[in-house]
Amino acid sequence: MAGYIVRRVLQAIPVLLGTTFLIYFMVFAMPGDPIVALFGDKTPPPQVIEQLRARYHFDQPFIVQYFIFLGNIFRGDLGVAFSGQPVSEILGATFPVTLRLAALAVFFEMVAGISVGLISGLRKGGIFDASALVMSLILISLPIFVVAFVAQFIFGIQLAWFRTTVGSGAPIQDLILPAIVLATISFAQISRLTRASVIDTEGQDFVRTAASKGLPRTRIVPVHILRNSLIPVVTYLAVDFGTLMVGATVTEGIFNVPGVGRTLYQAIIRGEGPTVVAFVTIMVLIYLVVNLLVDLLYAVLDPRIRYAK
Repeated sequence: MAGYIVRRVLQAIPVLLGTTFLIYFMVFAMPGDPIVALFGDKTPPPQVIEQLRARYHFDQPFIVQYFIFLGNIFRGDLGVAFSGQPVSEILGATFPVTLRLAALAVFFEMVAGISVGLISGLRKGGIFDASALVMSLILISLPIFVVAFVAQFIFGIQLAWFRTTVGSGAPIQDLILPAIVLATISFAQISRLTRASVIDTEGQDFVRTAASKGLPRTRIVPVHILRNSLIPVVTYLAVDFGTLMVGATVTEGIFNVPGVGRTLYQAIIRGEGPTVVAFVTIMVLIYLVVNLLVDLLYAVLDPRIRYAK
């Protein structure tokens, strides 16, 4: 296991280098001067432009800029935004909010999706199965902003169960409704994945053998069927968690969540390259770590999986 982890970490290094290089290239190697763009229609003194260019190393060749950025990243320095605020402070203020939102969304979609998918798979062809399939198709076809506005109107305005916008500090109770909105589409995917996997696993020889030995259904379902059906679900949840960490921009905007997605969108609009590059680099690191943890979890879910030494 330790050797496998070392190999995966070594494999992640070129992925990280290649991804950060592409991100940096797409942000800073494009035509235009980001320093001049900061001032809009105004024309700043040439001395000010030169000072800012030197501060952000824009007076250096592109490849030198990239290696300076890479060296700062390995030292834990995420750089400074054009506003003068360290990017680490911006990330420190927004990352915990998005982390709580993504964790809540994954929890809701995992509990609801696996439960519905399990029941649908065990009762294939029944009324519950047909209803769950129809509901999942409806949820998949709806754009996220439609679900967000409908949920905001019904549960926030009409029923007044939740606040329509997230308050200062983003408390957990204010994040419940946006988390449910984020979980709706993924819930549909997870329920369908679980259903298909449960149906396939239920027909395997080891399940029939367990039943022929007289094991009760209450043990066969959670230990032999559900456990061996979770591998594709866990893979999807891992990818979805990373997606929610950086891709919840629309929901965060609608519910006024002060998280990573909304901050990243605002940085793109303002042309704040250092913020964009640093945020996306952190998201890449999160993806790599989550994928490694999921691979290690496979062996826990399925005892037949063993990693070579």
